Amino acid sequence: MEIKRAGSQASAIGPAEWFTGDVRIDWQAQAPEPARVSCASVTFEPGARTAWHTHPLGQTLIVTAGCGWTQREGGPVEEIRPGDVVWLAPGEKHWHGATPATGLTHIAIQEKLDGKTVDWMEHVTAEQYLSGSKSPR
Repeated sequence: MEIKRAGSQASAIGPAEWFTGDVRIDWQAQAPEPARVSCASVTFEPGARTAWHTHPLGQTLIVTAGCGWTQREGGPVEEIRPGDVVWLAPGEKHWHGATPATGLTHIAIQEKLDGKTVDWMEHVTAEQYLSGSKSPR
């Protein structure tokens, strides 16, 4: 058994290669082999978002605070709020983040396949992102 005490792990700044805007990553778990799961609490300031990306074994997002948006390639921008659970299928190209006016925090859970949990792609353009403010919810 291993217990990681609250506050024992430093927060990380979300890298500009993966995110637009101010993002903080607080790792919750990175299980050792042979386990494959990793889990982080990710906090997006208003307007912040991920780049487009996929996960080889999918991803689960559990929204814990704020209000945000997510979109899979070819689909509408969807609003997400505390208590919502989002499943993104393996290989599904998507992005997620805060709305322009509100921050968002979610728990992101994903598994490694051949040592990799994510494939990062191009940044979400301002036009793609702001299309969410025009979407009916």
